[in-house]
Amino acid sequence: MSSGMKRFQDAVLLAAAGLLVFQAVSAVRSSQIAGAPVFAASQQAPAAAQSGAGTQAQTQAETTQRAAGSQERSPGAEAYVRHCAICHGEQREGILPAFPPLLGIKRQMTDQQITDITHNGKGRMPGFPKLSNQEMTALLQFLSTTELTMPSASASAGGNGTSGNSSGLSDAGHALFQQNCAFCHGRDAMGGETGPDLTQSKLVLSDTNGDKISAVVREGRPEKKMPAFNFSSQELLSLVAFIRAREAAAAAQKGNRRGVDVADLQTGNVEQGKAYFNGAGTCSKCHSPTGDLAGVATRYQGLQLERRMLYPEGVKSKVTVTLPSGTSVTGTLAYLDEFTVGLRDSENAYRSWSIPNVKKYTVDAPVEAHADLFPKYTDADIHNLMAFLQTLR
Repeated sequence: MSSGMKRFQDAVLLAAAGLLVFQAVSAVRSSQIAGAPVFAASQQAPAAAQSGAGTQAQTQAETTQRAAGSQERSPGAEAYVRHCAICHGEQREGILPAFPPLLGIKRQMTDQQITDITHNGKGRMPGFPKLSNQEMTALLQFLSTTELTMPSASASAGGNGTSGNSSGLSDAGHALFQQNCAFCHGRDAMGGETGPDLTQSKLVLSDTNGDKISAVVREGRPEKKMPAFNFSSQELLSLVAFIRAREAAAAAQKGNRRGVDVADLQTGNVEQGKAYFNGAGTCSKCHSPTGDLAGVATRYQGLQLERRMLYPEGVKSKVTVTLPSGTSVTGTLAYLDEFTVGLRDSENAYRSWSIPNVKKYTVDAPVEAHADLFPKYTDADIHNLMAFLQTLR
């Protein structure tokens, strides 16, 4: 046996042992969702139990099992653990900023909408088309169960809030905000992955009695991909109270500037930016001001527009897999590592191959063209290109 093959087999054995330990510990942690018993680590991972990590996992499993007694995890909780917890958190609390919480998800979506997204996937979320109707029904029932109590607003904000943050009304609003709004607007309402800073929002600052905020929350803003929420009048009052408390806390911070204004990014030369777009930047090879970029400055502003210019997120890569027979399969790249290449075809079906078993594969990643410009940009290039993009309304 060659030394290379021996090293490969050793690496596989080590990875398998590590996976067994991970599964044992994950079983203990995920059991906390419904207080359910788990099998002892010695039953699930006998090889790992021989190591220090395995012994520790076994001890934790036995402790959890004793505490849980004879309770059984519901079928819906089982489905959640298998398919959802790794991204959305063991307690449905989400893993911000990447994955939203699922607490209170039925305030935003109907059962049918949840079912459609679960089966088909959306954005970075994969689909689960083989999930049975019975398991889907159980999962929907689990997502409807009692929501968890969130920490106080003042504690979440690091103790920088005002005395209003500790009021019962704003505390209740904080719980609602964390469950439904923080994924987009940030935990402290000062802006998140896709949502604006509410403490600087013109609508918030001009809304003296909360009616405008309540209307936006109830009706949503479909054009900006903000969903509508089904909150009671009392819940809306608490949500407004929390946003007001965060606004007051932000205003109390030293210095008036808490971010970058749109005007700060309008210092470049439009004509030079246009010349760079069509020339040295090679942007026109993939983009068109009257095509895919038409109205881009209306959809995105300020730092959000600049981030998409420098390195756009969520751009799908294409991959073409050539099989030994010579047949080629093209689709959206869904998975790629040293051993496997996977794609979703034109019917959104997932297909994958072991890399040693294909003739070749070719990935077309448009976003890499943006990354290639990083070492070539000058400050003037970025300012000028940004100035040009801001004219595309």
